Amino acid sequence: MIPVTKSYLPNKKKYKTYIDRIYDSGWLTNNGSLLKELEQRLKEYLGVKHIILVANGSLALQLAYKSLELKGEVITTPFSFAATTSTLVWEGLKPIFADIDPNSFNIDTNLIEKNITPETSAIVPVHVFGNPCNVEKIQEIAQKHNLKVIYDAAHAFGTEYKGQSVLNYGDISTLSFHATKLFHTIEGGAVITNDDELAQKIRLLMNFGIVSPVKVNSLGTNAKMNEFEAAMGLCVLDEIDLVKSERARGC
Repeated sequence: MIPVTKSYLPNKKKYKTYIDRIYDSGWLTNNGSLLKELEQRLKEYLGVKHIILVANGSLALQLAYKSLELKGEVITTPFSFAATTSTLVWEGLKPIFADIDPNSFNIDTNLIEKNITPETSAIVPVHVFGNPCNVEKIQEIAQKHNLKVIYDAAHAFGTEYKGQSVLNYGDISTLSFHATKLFHTIEGGAVITNDDELAQKIRLLMNFGIVSPVKVNSLGTNAKMNEFEAAMGLCVLDEIDLVKSERARGC
């Protein structure tokens, strides 16, 4: 067998220092100090306004759909990991496939509009293999038809387009931090948005809709990343240049 990717394991002693911090504090999850540190460092590293760390990439997509209150049909690509489509169906949405461009493997923007109906609420393109979609054309179509855009950017960690993170395009972008990814937290993911109100809404949705110890103001789910995963993320981020160079060499 020829592995497509190999999970990167950072320096064990460094990871242990983070684990020691967890043991010293006794704080294992629920927005602990390591998670906060990782969010801030990723925000700066990626150049994004809001990054919300979650338990996995599938939940990131589901939170995106739920926060934007999508209904009906969603246009997406047939060429992606199963989660792109399965999360739509899980949330009661109907995926409508627009075929891919044979050169980029991304959704063919020339085929999107013919699939739009009165039931269409959003477009969910995928930056396949981390290669950016035609974001300008997709945004033009979305504005013309009043549609939301959620980018499945599972493979696009660190990808830039025209001098900025490709994650800044669309209403929301989502990342996967699964163990096979360039950057990982063992399991994990993130929701990225430039919208302050939307970011606040997602943070409520990911924690059962809890506003305070005595108030729950909406439905929600449990999508939180824990401190042990955040510790792995901090270690991998420390060594991300090495990870990228080894990936480039095919290691």
